[in-house]
Order: sequence, then structure tokens, then C-alpha cells
Amino acid sequence: MARLGVNDQYGRHMRIVIPKETRSGERRVAIVPDVVGRLLQTGLEVTVESGAGLHAQATDLAYTTAGAEVSSGASFISALSSADVVATVSPLTPEQMRSLKKGAITISFLPLTTAQATIEAAKDAGVTAFSLELIPRISRAQSMDALTSQALCAGYRAALMGAELSPRFFPLLMTAAGTVTPAQVLILGAGVAGLQAIATTRRLGAVVSAYDVRPSSADEVRSMGAAFIDLDLEALEGTGGYAREMDADRAQHQRDLLAPYVRNSDVVITTAAVPGRPAPRLITAEMLVGMKPGSVIIDLAAETGGNVEGSVAGETITTDAGLTIWGGKDVPSQLAFHASQLYSRNVLNLLMLMTAEGVVTVDLADEIMDGAAVTHEGTIRKGVTA
Repeated sequence: MARLGVNDQYGRHMRIVIPKETRSGERRVAIVPDVVGRLLQTGLEVTVESGAGLHAQATDLAYTTAGAEVSSGASFISALSSADVVATVSPLTPEQMRSLKKGAITISFLPLTTAQATIEAAKDAGVTAFSLELIPRISRAQSMDALTSQALCAGYRAALMGAELSPRFFPLLMTAAGTVTPAQVLILGAGVAGLQAIATTRRLGAVVSAYDVRPSSADEVRSMGAAFIDLDLEALEGTGGYAREMDADRAQHQRDLLAPYVRNSDVVITTAAVPGRPAPRLITAEMLVGMKPGSVIIDLAAETGGNVEGSVAGETITTDAGLTIWGGKDVPSQLAFHASQLYSRNVLNLLMLMTAEGVVTVDLADEIMDGAAVTHEGTIRKGVTA
């Protein structure tokens, strides 16, 4: 059990440090000014790198007004090296991780398959690194579940992009010039992002149908006013509410059955993901044949391999047949203001679990901390090198 807090020798309180994000395209910030007051009330101190919240409309003045210290240059480098807790959205770089003091804590997204150099650096530095991807999906941890909060943002953004790129109205319109029929929208994947995409496209007036490999999601889909597509296939319920991976024959059979629904849709939004795995391929090039010119496909999983053949993360492609394929990249960051607010509360709630009277205790007997801790006291606890 690691215990950090007031330093008796120097008489200072534990300090939380918020650096600028280093990953290209990342516009969120880990702690917003609204949360600073809560941290100060528990006896913690907060230092923010100047400009860290710029893209999330969190100005340096807003941080200082909330009671945080804002620093830059050599002053911030010194603050980072002496930090007790460092909170970011994307993982720290290996160089940043190696600069931290032994026993420091980091809180961020920390993918086990792509952040191996950072994880190794955390182990070597004696840092306890928490991965928000690994927060257990239990009721007690819901307020810390950043995957869910950011998927909410992604689903909303996907619906808006579908409406923006489509040349058609979404709602039914009765006009003096005639009737405009509503757009037909298909949502593939009814997790948090998919359900939010359903809710948003329904509010915009579209006729919405949805499919998920988990039949248990049918009631949620219908409760939002969408039709649930039942392909009469074996359920693929995974752990923690996620879908589990399917074999090649099952995947092909599913695509064959989905093909007519795809062809008849004006907008298709795909949101399917399996944690720690490449995104499942839901739509092939052959399935797009026969779609109406002007139809739009939104692939939220483009960064992890894509649900849609031909999608490219961060690019909008127009095919020879007149279809538009939008590959999502940094999608929650495109709503940086609210995405940062939600993420910041997730970080706050995890910190509050560990903090009492200005002291942070890493207690791996707690199933939340145990589940999310990737490194601790010089060991890698999770991942391919664990």
C-alpha cells in the first residue's frame, strides 16, 4: 500500500500536476477549472501547465481564479518532476514518465497494446500508472468510467457528422412544395456511443434502426424510439457489458444478413468495438454496392482498424459511386469543452476514492484500484510484458 501526502520535511501538501497534452490532435484537458475547487477542499494542490486547457475553453485565468497555480517553462518542468499525481488524457511520453519521482501516480488513458514504451518507463521510474480503460465496469466505478463518458461524446458527434455530410434532411417535412421524407439511419453497435447516436439522430427527426450482437440491448434501442434489427444469430455477450469477438464464419454470415439494411439506409453509423482488439469489420466494399448516391457512412472505429472497409481515420472519402465515408479520429476531442468536463469528473472521482485529508493511498485491495493499476512499485501488473 503506497501512501503519499503531506511531506513532513518540507511541510507541503500533495500536488496534482496537469501538463499540456502531447499527442497530436488531442484537444481535451484532464482537469478543468470547475474541478479545481473540489481538489483544493480535500487538501490537495493543483499546478497546471500554461495553455493546457486552451482548446477546451479553460483559460489560464480561469485556473488561477479557481485556485490552481499556472506555470510554464523551467518552472513547470520542476513541478512535473516533483509531482505526486500527474493527470492527462493521453499517456505521458516515456521521457515524461522517466522524469517523475519514485512513487508518483499517473492517471490517464493507457492502452496496453500501444503504450508499451510508456508502461516500461513507468515501471523503471517506480511510478504507479492507472489506466482509465481498465476501470472495472461495476456500479461503484460508474462515476470513474471515462470510456463511457467519452463514448457518449463520440456518439453525439457521429450523429451530427452524419447529418452534416448527408445531402438529405433528417426529419419528415410537410411543405407547400411537397413532402420531404425522413432519412433512414442505421446504427451498428448499441453500446454507449451507439445509443447516443440513436438518441441524437432521433431528435433530428430521422427514422432509426439499430443492430447489436447482444440481444440484451434490444430494449434500450426500442426505448429510444428506434427499431431493433434481429438477425436471429447467437448472442455474443462479453464481460463488462461489451460484445465478445466472433469467428470468421459468424462474422461473414452477419455481414450477409446486414447487407440489405445497409443498402437501404441514407446514413450508416458504426460504433462497434472489442476492448484490446482491432475493430470488427461490419461493412465490406461489396455491401456498399447498391447504396443510393449521397449516402453517408460514419465509422467511429476507424482509429482501431475500422468497422468499414475503406475508411481512413481522420479522412472523409467520396467513392466513385457517390458515397461519403467519414473515418473518425480524436472524435471526443472534437467536443473538447464537454468531453473535458466529463473526463475531469471521472479523474476527480478516482482521486477521491484514493484521497482522505490531503493524503492519497494506493490500496490494491480495492478492486477498482487493483483493476486499473498497470504498474506499481517497479512492476508491470497488466499487459503483454506483465
